[in-house]
Amino acid sequence: MKNASRTAVGAVAVCLPLVAAATVLPASAASPPAPSVEILTPVRSSFPDDVSIRFEVEHDDDGMRVVELEGPSHVAVARITVQPGSRFPLHTHPGPVVVSVIAGQLTYVDLEDCDRRVYPAGTAFVDTGDDVHTAFGSGQVETVLVATFFGAPKQGPLTVPVPDQGQDVCP
Repeated sequence: MKNASRTAVGAVAVCLPLVAAATVLPASAASPPAPSVEILTPVRSSFPDDVSIRFEVEHDDDGMRVVELEGPSHVAVARITVQPGSRFPLHTHPGPVVVSVIAGQLTYVDLEDCDRRVYPAGTAFVDTGDDVHTAFGSGQVETVLVATFFGAPKQGPLTVPVPDQGQDVCP
């Protein structure tokens, strides 16, 4: 099931620049480097068989979110390195993303309700792809993620940026 607002967005860069520090970082933070993204699948993988994917994600008090993909098209895998305090700009994805935290700690912030979820090394989570969010390295060491993007386009970006409104997002 595709979200119409996600399909209407044009191409964007895969490597994510930082959002202005005043909008998303604590005042005491310096400007750490942008998260680095290494695409591990330069040619997007596709499913030769009929495949459908269904994720049911329930957070403590967030209710159940269900994401279904009939024929999830292409798959991409990336290794993402996030320095402490480095933050992704606001964005969504063309489809769901399964993220494994290999090292460090990531804090995921859903813009809809400003819910913050902390994922330390050794945990994994499903980003449903249809919510506006940011994430940042919240530990004292760099955070390393391996992300598998489902429903990815055959070519082009794996993220859909959301314009910064010049205000604090989830202070």
